[in-house]
Amino acid sequence: MPAVFYLAYGSNLHPLRLTARVPSARIVSVVEIPGFFLAFHKRSVDGSGKCLIYSEQGQHHKMHGVLYEIDAREKNALDKAEGTGNGYREQLMQLQLDGKTYLPYVYVAQSTHIDSTLVPYDWYKELVIAGARYHGFPADYVASIASIPSKPDLNAKRRRENEELLRQIGQV
Repeated sequence: MPAVFYLAYGSNLHPLRLTARVPSARIVSVVEIPGFFLAFHKRSVDGSGKCLIYSEQGQHHKMHGVLYEIDAREKNALDKAEGTGNGYREQLMQLQLDGKTYLPYVYVAQSTHIDSTLVPYDWYKELVIAGARYHGFPADYVASIASIPSKPDLNAKRRRENEELLRQIGQV
């Protein structure tokens, strides 16, 4: 089976969330990427802020993520879940791990969908935190995510569905 690599940095960090979308997902490695930082400024169709990464070359930022391997036949399902063409575009990023070069797909926010006034829903931020904790990201990185303002999701059905996922993960 041909495989592709995917770099998760937001709500897909936790394998339970990702394998619900892409069943073949397998963790390759946790990665630290200098020169990038995480924000919640990508405008979603629901009006909330979703994760995006900013490149700040020459700065002292570090982003943490997880390199996953997925069956290439499931890439379209991942594109759909991520909203490719609806605020995100895919990009290849070169990573060096243990002497091996990987070219994972990473989803980057389109400039037309970035709004620094947005905040995430509470459940969305908690999904990101759950994934960061699951993978043992540094405590200060997890704390920086936790410090991001968030808001309640007024859509009761969506909120319940995501709170149920958080219960399954063990975060609620």
